[in-house]
Amino acid sequence: MTQALAKRTKSPPRISRGDPSGAGLELEQILSILATGVIKIEQLVPWSSNYTFLVRVASSSQELRAIYKPSRGERPLWDFPTGTLAKREYATYLVSESLGWPNVPPTVLRDGPQGIGAVQLFIQSIEGEHYFTLRDTHREEMKRIAVFDAVINNTDRKGGHILLGKDGEIWCIDHGVTFHEHPKLRTVIWDFTQDPIPASILEDLRDLKARLSRSDPLWRSLAPLLSMRELDAVCQRTDDLLRRGVFPDPPEDWPHIPWPPI
Repeated sequence: MTQALAKRTKSPPRISRGDPSGAGLELEQILSILATGVIKIEQLVPWSSNYTFLVRVASSSQELRAIYKPSRGERPLWDFPTGTLAKREYATYLVSESLGWPNVPPTVLRDGPQGIGAVQLFIQSIEGEHYFTLRDTHREEMKRIAVFDAVINNTDRKGGHILLGKDGEIWCIDHGVTFHEHPKLRTVIWDFTQDPIPASILEDLRDLKARLSRSDPLWRSLAPLLSMRELDAVCQRTDDLLRRGVFPDPPEDWPHIPWPPI
């Protein structure tokens, strides 16, 4: 298990989301269970474009529900190397932990019943809540998500990939198509285009830039997951956001809103 790289100032996630056996666990315990526990598949998630399983992960007396996305179940894409989406899910989590935002569910990369894949804590969410119902009441969080998506070059930020958990937190999921070396930002969050990025976000981006050096643990954790060109592109996108200081414009040569939008 890779140690969390968080510099979060808020309390780490605790399991109170519909699984009493995991109530009160700290982040490190959650990651340990996800990384080393026995995976038991409950069901195939039918609406996913790739093979995605709802599972239980049991370790000693603790058991968590999780989402398991094996690499061998990934549908080939023309613009992403085959079998890399699970690595990108994990890389996204590592970057979110380094920044301290947004909330990406604890995620590990490990072997499982269908081979190597991403195993991510399952979030019990409130049905019917998504970006379009939450954006007016959670604007500051949506700003952080918008910048985060620009950093990781998210090419599929649908509205339904933003959840309101039953814990009251905003959570972001589904980050398999990220970190491409070429600009491919596609998202429903264009509310802040050309607005100044808040100073607190820029400060965190400066910290991230410092961690994107080859001597830093974050870089060493990302290196097995992404290509060198993709890592260099993360650095370049972070530099661009810091230099410009404003939220990005929609690209003119790329469909900038995913379909369906939710």
